[in-house]
Amino acid sequence: MAQFDSVRTVGGVRTAEIDEGLRAHMNKVYGTMSVGMLITALAAWAISGLATTTDPSQAVAQLTNGTMLTNLGGLIYGSPLKWVIMFAPLAFVFGLSAMINRMSAATAQTVFYAFAAVMGLSLSSIFLVYTGFSIIQIFLITAISFASLSFWGYTTKKDISGWGSFLIMGVVGLLVAMIVNIFLQSDAIMFAISAIGVLIFAGLTAYDTQKIKNDYVAHAAHGDSEWLGKAAIMGALNLYLDFINMFIFLLQLFGSRE
Repeated sequence: MAQFDSVRTVGGVRTAEIDEGLRAHMNKVYGTMSVGMLITALAAWAISGLATTTDPSQAVAQLTNGTMLTNLGGLIYGSPLKWVIMFAPLAFVFGLSAMINRMSAATAQTVFYAFAAVMGLSLSSIFLVYTGFSIIQIFLITAISFASLSFWGYTTKKDISGWGSFLIMGVVGLLVAMIVNIFLQSDAIMFAISAIGVLIFAGLTAYDTQKIKNDYVAHAAHGDSEWLGKAAIMGALNLYLDFINMFIFLLQLFGSRE
């Protein structure tokens, strides 16, 4: 935060241009993230609707909770394709992070929206597992928690940049544990993963918000609009991932199953 104060201060006077630009930058970050969230929600809802049926004559398979699947549902939930769908969002994240310097800001934004649609496909199965009321309830809880944590990360005078390495190590540990539990299918391990996951992504929400703010201030004086455009996309991606993961882990902890 010392860096933030020093950049915004010129001859002891805070520059209104930096403040105004920062507000516009954060609005773009949150706006891009919100559009991505909307795409994900619509994609997940539409795909789950196409994948299920109430007409036994159209069903090709049935889940243990009685949900009947159409041909599409059988393909994306009951065939090896489900593994591709599960890991596709991860591939998008790594690909966008690695190639964004070679993309224009407009291309990066398009890729982000494509990623949001793929994430919707990956998350569509929650409508088969959890009640609609439960999904809405947990989404609202997540939205309130996310907004509070992000606001704190934006306004706090405390430098929380030191949290980064610890939180990233936690994410790596979660990924390893989740992959291992695919084979173990342990409810106890899944509960522990979900509880720790909520805490990690809560911390990342505040950390990423402060980092987006500090990165903008550090580069705003150079007037590199292309870099700032890409930075807004990556900021939106990071906050989107924080929100989605916090939502999923809270749903696993408190969601009511069908």
